[in-house]
Amino acid sequence: MNGETRATFAGRISAVLVAAGSAVGLGNIWRFPYLAGENGGGAFLVIYLVAILLIGLPLMLSEFAIGTATHRNAVGAFRALDKRWVPLGYMGVLSSVLILGFYLVVAGWTAEYMIHSPFSSQVTNPDPQSHVLAFENFVANPWKPVLYAVGFGLATHLIIALGVQKGIERAAKWMMPLLFVALVVLAVNSILMPGGMEGLKFFLKPDFSKVTPATFLMAVGQAFFSLSIGLGTMITYASYFKKGTSVRATALQVTLLDTLVAVMAGLVIFPAVFSAGIEPGSGPSLVFITLPSIFSNISLSALWSTIFFLLLVLAALTSTISMHESATAYLEEEWNLSRCVAARMVTLITCLLAVLASLSLGMGKECMIFGLTFFDSLDYLTANIMLPLGALLTCIFVGYRFDKKLFEQQLYPDCCRKGEYAVLRFLVKVICPITLLLIFVNNLGLL
Repeated sequence: MNGETRATFAGRISAVLVAAGSAVGLGNIWRFPYLAGENGGGAFLVIYLVAILLIGLPLMLSEFAIGTATHRNAVGAFRALDKRWVPLGYMGVLSSVLILGFYLVVAGWTAEYMIHSPFSSQVTNPDPQSHVLAFENFVANPWKPVLYAVGFGLATHLIIALGVQKGIERAAKWMMPLLFVALVVLAVNSILMPGGMEGLKFFLKPDFSKVTPATFLMAVGQAFFSLSIGLGTMITYASYFKKGTSVRATALQVTLLDTLVAVMAGLVIFPAVFSAGIEPGSGPSLVFITLPSIFSNISLSALWSTIFFLLLVLAALTSTISMHESATAYLEEEWNLSRCVAARMVTLITCLLAVLASLSLGMGKECMIFGLTFFDSLDYLTANIMLPLGALLTCIFVGYRFDKKLFEQQLYPDCCRKGEYAVLRFLVKVICPITLLLIFVNNLGLL
């Protein structure tokens, strides 16, 4: 399949919305707030914004350039540019599949909370411990989380099977605006809650006395994790860009939208947390345990809880679509399969992984892999090893192996801004690899 017969997005707006949908996910709305809460709020936010600019944006530009230069999936792209780097493409596709294995489980949790928020009496129960028990009982249930995970996988499959324009592009055009509307509504409601301004102050006013070396690594790690770098998804999506789509403008807009969602998530969560008098560094339980107990103490609790978890469902779905597409495009183009067959294969594999991951938190929790459940093993392997390693190798490839003129052409098709390009090259060749190497070593517990 070549660039002339390949499907393309309708234009730059579509490209921005679809790529932003890939970047925006549970990492923005779930992971970012609790990391910020554990690391000083405003201080973490400042470091995160700098990391987005110096690490995240150059990495996205690099992956976009690979995609637009080849108009192929991640594996095909590296094969076209340098066959010796094809394993990097395979690692990206494999990472997408493995992440979907546990991501579908968490996405299923958000769907369960969204569906039951309007009807469950648990929503109005003010006892925080009851929310802990409710979550633990649901996760340990032998069949409900499995059904939700598989259901989420099938919903993703239906969109992917419709194709690039009728499925992925159309879904992004209505899901992304709806996601932003939900964020704005929730943020206004949270800020207006009694004590909400204290939460706003915590999130926006930096306190660098709480910053440690680990804070920097966490902020940088969250920056590239949030932008879906190292998965091959951005290479795949960029390969669908229409001729004439500005790589630089699209990357900048996607980065801004992704960062805006993370910041707005903080505006939703921290005022609500401070209003309820809860510790902001509540960790991963912030979304599924802490926030439901907060919603139970405000008027129209069922409404706000439903809107919030709808927001999480939309964020999760835009990400599952992008990871599924990365693997589907690989099978479709490299194995010469029809899109429907390729999509079915990816859905079958990822849903099987999701079933095993979900069961490992309940009836299968005694089955450990190096002391971790299957769910935690997938999380650790991808988040701590494969993602940072993939991003690191992508930097090395773009900085030292990707043809300089071809790279420059993708970013500056008309005229090159020498100063800007020199800064970008320095970031990709020096700053990004060193930083990602530190993150990788730290994740392995060697720092």
